[in-house]
Amino acid sequence: MLHPVVHFEILGRDQKLLEDFYKSIFQWEITPAMEGYSLVNPGTGIGGGIGAMGEGREHVTFYVAVADVNKALELIANQGGKTAFGPQPIPDGGIVAGFTDPEGHLIGLVQGPK
Repeated sequence: MLHPVVHFEILGRDQKLLEDFYKSIFQWEITPAMEGYSLVNPGTGIGGGIGAMGEGREHVTFYVAVADVNKALELIANQGGKTAFGPQPIPDGGIVAGFTDPEGHLIGLVQGPK
């Protein structure tokens, strides 16, 4: 697969509530990563994140791996999508960005570390 789904994200208003909920149901391993955000290791499948990133940022989404975030955002804009956030660096040296598709769905992009 050229552009696999590599990360999911569940963001809401109450991080602890979400972490406790998903951990109790699915027994996910949840590890704090930074203020307002924890990483999820489900054991198998893709990993993800749970957090509380501020009012108006609540969403459930997934991230797709791309070779170049900027080129992907340009293609997305040419096809009717819009940049929602980023590009911005992440702790592992990669870059993330988000876009909305023509119907407003939020999807993330991840460019791996160099």
